[in-house]
This record gives sequence, structure tokens and C-alpha cells, in this order.
Amino acid sequence: MQRPITLGEFIVENQKDFQYAKGELTALLSSIKLAGKMVNEKINKAGLAAILGKMDSQNVQGETQARLDIIANDIFISTLKNRGEICALASEELEEYVAFDEEIHRNAKYVILIDPLDGSSNIDVDITVGTIFSIYRRVSKIGEPPVKEDFLQPGIKQVAAGYLIYGTSTILVYTTGNGVNGFTFDPGVGSFFLSHPQIRFPEKGRIYSVNEGNYIHFPEGVKKFIKWTQEFDENDDRPFTSRYTGSLVADIHRNMLMGGIYLYPQGTTAPNGKLRLLYECNPIAFITEQAGGKCSDGNQRIMEIVPRELHERAPFICGNSYLVEKAEKFMEPC
Repeated sequence: MQRPITLGEFIVENQKDFQYAKGELTALLSSIKLAGKMVNEKINKAGLAAILGKMDSQNVQGETQARLDIIANDIFISTLKNRGEICALASEELEEYVAFDEEIHRNAKYVILIDPLDGSSNIDVDITVGTIFSIYRRVSKIGEPPVKEDFLQPGIKQVAAGYLIYGTSTILVYTTGNGVNGFTFDPGVGSFFLSHPQIRFPEKGRIYSVNEGNYIHFPEGVKKFIKWTQEFDENDDRPFTSRYTGSLVADIHRNMLMGGIYLYPQGTTAPNGKLRLLYECNPIAFITEQAGGKCSDGNQRIMEIVPRELHERAPFICGNSYLVEKAEKFMEPC
């Protein structure tokens, strides 16, 4: 039986597909997988190491931080900094971006945006969580200090994006614009192995993922779409099944493999939507489009939105192209 290919081998073999292939992507993804292993270990031991629960502190969005939020954030920053392939990093947990001033970083061509622990409110009840990352080429002059504009780029400028999902197994999924591939971590060997080659959304899906506790606050078009998914139609394979975990990575990963749609629209409790454009929407949109799906804010393509600030929020609809287009149709002005 042929040995499965490792993540490192896969990156090297496919580096020609990366438009800026000079070894930087290999080093960056190597740092991400290393940090992911460390976070995975912390999560698996969380109940024994007294690192569950909340902190007294809040992040920039005013959300109470979990202990593992801070631990994961520190792990990713220190690991990514050590390789010298990025000049700066922005995290959902930090108000401002972090610029690296050491000589090794001055000529770095990339910046990374990261959500270190997506769905961390689920940690204490042992539900799947994840990490989301997004990589851009800097727009500032190489050799000079990075600037905020290096991060305020539309999603179409991403050169790579991905996520780690910490569940029954730990899986790293990423794209560089040439399809989506997933790699499962084997803790016995300590390596990620290709387990989900060329992931594609099924043509049809029967899952809708939305926090229906916010239903009363949703725009009328979203309410109509949800009602549509619940109606019986044997030709359209309805009604759908509702599945929502509160962990973006978990819901997107399931829907991408099984077929479905995820919605986090705007409402009176989140007038601009809740998800962060740079840390969540754009990287997930890049992956989704590369897997044959579609992402929208209900009106326009997510990856074409020009961000104005680091922690900007956006409404988010993501999934099978047919279902996203159907939702957009319901949301059109009368």
C-alpha cells in the first residue's frame, strides 16, 4: 500500500502552482502547521491543564476572551515570527497589527491575518473549534516598515488562505488559488497527511446553518429564504436539515463536504453582521470559491469588498452556489 503524501511533500510538489513560488509559502505553511500542532495539544489537554474558562479581559470587539484565545494567539504570533517570512501580523484578538522590526523580517514580502481560535466559546463544552488564516503580499515597499494598508486589501488579493479544524481529528485545509486540499494530523507520527484531495462542494445540499435565535432580527429576505428551506418540495429535496454549532470553521467544513449554506446576516443586534471581513469572511470565501461554492454579503461578492478598517464586520452568506444565489434572490429589493 502506497504511503500517503505529507503536507510538506505536497507543498513542494505543487509549489509551481503558487504564483510567487520561491520557498516562502513552504516556510509559511510549515510555521502554521507547527503552531496548529501546538494549539491542538493545548486543546486536547485543556480540561487537565486548568486552561478552560474565561478571562477578565476583553478583545478589541468587546468580547470576553477565553484563556485558550490568548494562548493560541501567543503561539501563532511567536511561531510565525520566528521563520522571518512575514513582516507583520494582524490578529482578531489584537487591536492593532504587530510589525516585526528585526533584520530577518525587513525584506519579507508577506503579511498574515489570523483568527487564532475561532469558536472559542465552545471550548468549555468540548465542541469543535478552529484557526483561520489569510496571506497577502504586502503593498508597502520591501525593506521599509509595514503599514496598515498591507492588511486593508480586498479578498481577491489573497495569495493563500486556510483553516485548521480541531475536532475528532485535526485537519488543515488550504488553497493558493489552485483548488482546495485537506490534510489530517496523525499524532502518532506527528505529521499531516493528504486525506481530502481537491475538495468540492456537492452540486446540491440539504443543510442550512444559521443562528435562528436571532431570527426576529433578520432582514425579511433572509426570513423568507429560511422558510423556503423548511418547505416540502420533493423535486428540490426539501425541507432542509438545520445544523449550527456556533463555530464558523466547523459549520463551513461540514457544509463543504456534505453540501449546504451558512448564513450570518445583519440584524439589529449586529447591524453590519458579526463576522470579521478580514479574519473570517475573506479567507473562508477564498476557500469556498476554490471549492466551487460562492460567498456573498447578500448583495455583492465578499472578496470584492474593499476593507476600511482591521476589524470591519460584514454580513456573510456562504455555501453551494445555487443556494447562495437563491438566498440573494430572496434578499433583492422588492
